[in-house]
Amino acid sequence: MADDFFVHPTAVVDTPCTIGKGTKIWHFAHVCANAEIGERCVLGQNVFVGSHVKIGNNCKIQNNVAVYEKVTLEDDVFCGPSMVFTNVMNPRSAFPRDRETGFLPTLVKRGATIGANATIVCGTTIGEHAFIGAGSVVTRDVPPYAMVYGVPARQHGWMCECGEKLDFIAGRARCEKQGTEYALENGVVRRL
Repeated sequence: MADDFFVHPTAVVDTPCTIGKGTKIWHFAHVCANAEIGERCVLGQNVFVGSHVKIGNNCKIQNNVAVYEKVTLEDDVFCGPSMVFTNVMNPRSAFPRDRETGFLPTLVKRGATIGANATIVCGTTIGEHAFIGAGSVVTRDVPPYAMVYGVPARQHGWMCECGEKLDFIAGRARCEKQGTEYALENGVVRRL
């Protein structure tokens, strides 16, 4: 292991894999061969990272999260404690799926947050800076900046990049915390 990242003695890191500078991998975590983990990430206790998983820079993956094969996390993604990714749409023990054709990709875009105990069903894309409420079950794509929660998850508003709720008036919103301004046009939010 290199000196520019930390791996707790109880963690298992298979080789080859890539781990970026400043990343910390804590108690009982397991990183499989061919995984790519960016810089300044934190993988909490009992985190599992499957083969060929790609994790961007500055991601926070809390305790008891499994990031399975074909899941990609872009930069600045937050995964709350015990949230779940799936990678097979219709699993059966007696009929194993082929990894190439049976596993569906999941993409979590830059800055998204997934709350504790949420479930992300495979084949979905979570947009930039989206916010998934704790305990939600995401069964379809989530637009950028959307705040969703519930079972199944439904949209209940919009979120700023910093995590504050946005209130749109005449298609415009301003984050009270950061002063960042946004436009809502045809159901799509963009930062101004």
